[in-house]
Amino acid sequence: MCGIVAYVGEKNAIPIMIEGLKRLEYRGYDSSGLAIFDENNDVKIYKKEGKIVELERHVSHVMTKYSPTVGISHTRWATHGVVSEVNAHPFCDSEGKMALAHNGIIENYKDLKTNLIAKGYEFKSDTDTEVLVHLIHYYYQQDKDLMKSLKQALKAVEGTYGIAILHKDYPGQILSAKKGSTLILAIGNDEFFLTSDINATIKHTKKVIYLEDGDIVKLTKEGYEITNSQNILINPEISEIDWDISAIDKGKYKHFMLKEIYEQPTSVLNAFRGRLAEDLYTVRLGGLSQNYADLRNVKRIQILACGTSWHAALTGKYIIENLTRIPVDAEYASEYRYRNPIVPDDTLVFVISQSGETADTLAALKEARAKGAKVFGITNVVGSAIARETDGGVYIHAGSEVGVASTKAFTSQVTVLVLLAILLGRMRHMSPTDGLTHLEELKKLPEKIEKILTQNDHIREISKKIANSHNALYLGRGVDYPVALEGALKLKEISYIHAEGYPAAEMKHGPIALIDENMPVIAIASKDFLYDKLVSNLQEVKSRKGKIYAVANEGDTLIGTIAEEVVYVPETLPALRPILNVIPLQLIAYHVADLKGLDVDQPRNLAKSVTVE
Repeated sequence: MCGIVAYVGEKNAIPIMIEGLKRLEYRGYDSSGLAIFDENNDVKIYKKEGKIVELERHVSHVMTKYSPTVGISHTRWATHGVVSEVNAHPFCDSEGKMALAHNGIIENYKDLKTNLIAKGYEFKSDTDTEVLVHLIHYYYQQDKDLMKSLKQALKAVEGTYGIAILHKDYPGQILSAKKGSTLILAIGNDEFFLTSDINATIKHTKKVIYLEDGDIVKLTKEGYEITNSQNILINPEISEIDWDISAIDKGKYKHFMLKEIYEQPTSVLNAFRGRLAEDLYTVRLGGLSQNYADLRNVKRIQILACGTSWHAALTGKYIIENLTRIPVDAEYASEYRYRNPIVPDDTLVFVISQSGETADTLAALKEARAKGAKVFGITNVVGSAIARETDGGVYIHAGSEVGVASTKAFTSQVTVLVLLAILLGRMRHMSPTDGLTHLEELKKLPEKIEKILTQNDHIREISKKIANSHNALYLGRGVDYPVALEGALKLKEISYIHAEGYPAAEMKHGPIALIDENMPVIAIASKDFLYDKLVSNLQEVKSRKGKIYAVANEGDTLIGTIAEEVVYVPETLPALRPILNVIPLQLIAYHVADLKGLDVDQPRNLAKSVTVE
């Protein structure tokens, strides 16, 4: 969603910020802008609707006049007010002396706006953010102390924010504050950056400070000062980013999504690398090792997530219940936070988020803790809010995922949930033989994924038969049902084809009414104890002229007599099947969107990380 990139140093800030904003395009945005000091230390703001390249063209002439070394910039994803240049960030105060960029939502902006209008302030935009810049200006008129004015304004604000501010009276300085919206201070050689996403600054430095809620930063060329929510000057730990700039380049691939699909042999390997304790027929999860007593005594598990991560959670429910016999609830974090959930004693809560910043998941985490639960995180981003606020957890080690439609994060999340299930199972009734069997099959996954990827051309041909459809139905049974949900989500996310995932047996309870010769039905037909029942479901589709496309196990000769086309995947254990079965569905979604000429990596209306409610 919205992104901030700010710079203080010796270099020209404009190209640095433009490049940083381009690195944040994957998050989703509709407009962008930046603010700088000119040669007279006046604050100048430049904004454009549309792609970053429009802003880049708009400011190209500025660099011929002067080389500003301080600036703030922003990409907006509309929440309050339509997509327009007027509603783009940064915003200025009524005197044109201050510029402010903001991520988050000011929940009480209507009341604040009414009060400010009564004091004579005029508003040009429809956003909640403009309230904040005028509020700071109001307090600044009283004592001419920007830091004090910022603190006074933030006391009046309800909601979330990550903000960056320039002011004419403070040339060479940026003020910043954080509450509930990610903000990172990146430390280079005689230069400093503020950003909402390390992708924007990884080219320049790997040294970062993850700011905490309540932190306020004063940033100049000479250095930085950070005060916490108790107004105490602090010196936080500097962390080192452990991945390279190449992770956010497309390389030889046309789109990031395709690159990330092809990275799954490595990303799945990284999810279990170093965690297989074959001598004990179990796994080691260092981020949970201090809580093994809780894991042994757990009577119920709740897994909270949103979107693709919720599909991973639902997959985890099937796997953990089957291997451990522990009851598992997989819940939408966005609903959990509002429904006064029941958290019995001896319940452990796991929250899943690729970014570790998903607003609903963070709020659900806090609700679970308020109910007395221990909460653990499964996330990809070191230092993210979920990583910092949970009682422990597991990193999926998928590397940077730029494509908005998540692919490798899903398979890595499911891999980690398999590891968790093995750990819990071995603490209970799982035999050493079963434990070792699962470990051995895990090690074979990368090679089996590689084998599926060799069918890419075949899958593209299948996709041509689906690309002109208006609707699609995905069917699966048992642990393949969440895979059907994920396949349908991928198709609608990037190709804008309406798609639904269903348990195959539920087709007769409504969706069968939609089936005709124009309805593609994508079936996950794993060869297990439910296979015959699924085949019966598919016969019902075929008798109504539905077009069947199947994902089936190698050696299955029956499915080819029913389906129009089949993608064959290697056999594996039931707990590991989702990791293999989802990959053809990812490729189908990708190729359909690409064949339609759509923006695969930045689909309309979507953001990579949903950081506001």
